[in-house]
Amino acid sequence: MRVGAHRAPHPALIALGAVGAAGVAAATWGIGIERYLFTVREVSAAALPSGAAPLRILHISDAHMAPWQHRKQDWLASLAELRPDLIVNTGDNLGHANGLDGIRRAFEPLAGIPGVFVHGSNDVTAPSPRNPLRYFLGPSKKHHEPELLDTEAMDRHFTDDLGWTSLNNAAARLTIAGSPVDLFGVNDAHRDWDRLDVLPAAIDGLGPRDASTPVLGVTHAPYQRVLNGFTDLGADAILGGHTHGGQVCLPGYGALVANCDIPLKQAKGLSTWSHGGRTVPLNVSAGCGHSIYAPVRFACRPEATLLTLTARN
Repeated sequence: MRVGAHRAPHPALIALGAVGAAGVAAATWGIGIERYLFTVREVSAAALPSGAAPLRILHISDAHMAPWQHRKQDWLASLAELRPDLIVNTGDNLGHANGLDGIRRAFEPLAGIPGVFVHGSNDVTAPSPRNPLRYFLGPSKKHHEPELLDTEAMDRHFTDDLGWTSLNNAAARLTIAGSPVDLFGVNDAHRDWDRLDVLPAAIDGLGPRDASTPVLGVTHAPYQRVLNGFTDLGADAILGGHTHGGQVCLPGYGALVANCDIPLKQAKGLSTWSHGGRTVPLNVSAGCGHSIYAPVRFACRPEATLLTLTARN
C-alpha cells in the first residue's frame, strides 16, 4: 500500500452508520416533533336506526395528562370549537399525580356539552418507569404497588363541573340535540374491571326504547370479549381507546402492538366489528397522549375523532 493512502471504509461500517443515523432521525422526529402534531380525524358511518337524527361525536381518549403539558391542554380546549352533539371520553385521562390540574384546564371549554366517560387504569393508578421495549412483548401487566390517583376528584369534575355521565359498568339515557340516545359501557377491561354481566339489567332499567333511539357502547380497552358483548347487547356503534394506535408504528404497515387482543389492523381508526350475525361500526381512538416515561409517537399522530353517525338506509 502506498504511503499516505487511506483504506476505504468497510461496507458493514457504512451500513451501521446509516442505520444509526436513521435511528437518531426517527427518535428526533418521534420524541421532538410528531407527539405534538395533534390531529382531528373526521369520519362518518351509516349506523343508526332508521329515522334517527345524525349524531356528531367528539371521541377523546388517552390524554395521559401531566400538569406541564400545556400544548396538549390548549389543543384539547380548542376542540370545543367543533361544537359536537356528544363527547365520548374513553379513559386514561391522568398521567401524573397532579394530572387533574391539566385536565381541568383542557376540558373547561367543553362544559355543558353532553358527555360520557369510562375509566382506564391510569385514571386510577399512576404510571411507573419501565423498559419501553416491554410494550412490544405483549399486553402489559398490572403493578404490584401502584401509586393511587384521586379518581374521585376527577369523576366529580366530569360529573359536577362538565355535566358528563359515568358509564363504568353502567347504562344511561341522554337527550342529545332534543332526541334520546342510549349508552352503556364498562370499566377498564385491561385490568379485568369490566362487568358485562351487570349491563343487561342496567339497560333494562332505562325503560322502553323507541325503535329510532341510537344505542352506543363505550369501553376503554377494546378486548374482543367486550366488543362481542356490546354487539350482542344491541350497540349500533362501539367506541374504544387504550391502544394508542400502536404509538410507534411502521410506515406503510401500521401498528406493531395493540396492548390487547384486538386485531392489529383495527388498533386505530374506524372499522367494523361482527359477532352473532350483526356488524357494527367500531372506532378505536389512537389517543392524544403517552406515558411520561415513553414520550414518543412515530407514524401515529396524537388525535381526537369527530365521528358523525347517520341513519342506515
